[in-house]
Amino acid sequence: MKIEEYMKLREKLDEIVMKYADINIKRFYNLDNRVYSDGAIPAKYKEMMGLVASIVLRCEGCIKYHIKRCYDEGVSNDEFVEAMAIALVIGGSIIIPHLREAFEIWDELKKI
Repeated sequence: MKIEEYMKLREKLDEIVMKYADINIKRFYNLDNRVYSDGAIPAKYKEMMGLVASIVLRCEGCIKYHIKRCYDEGVSNDEFVEAMAIALVIGGSIIIPHLREAFEIWDELKKI
């Protein structure tokens, strides 16, 4: 699935979640959004941290989301590669399939 298709699907699914969400779900979503905003650490670096964690945890949806956010926040190719190297060192060889997909998505975004 192309990254733009995934982002549209994610938005649609979040709308459905919010249709049913109670205060606890809404608070968690709010916290998730706020924690990645600029603070003592710029949003760009927080998104790279989120991406590394998502790759190590092998969460495909999270990986796609954080790659798109890294792109939107202006992460350079060199920064992206270094973040992927950190994920590989932490996660080990089991994350290589996710690393491949991450680079494919990054390449797709860079062609837009």
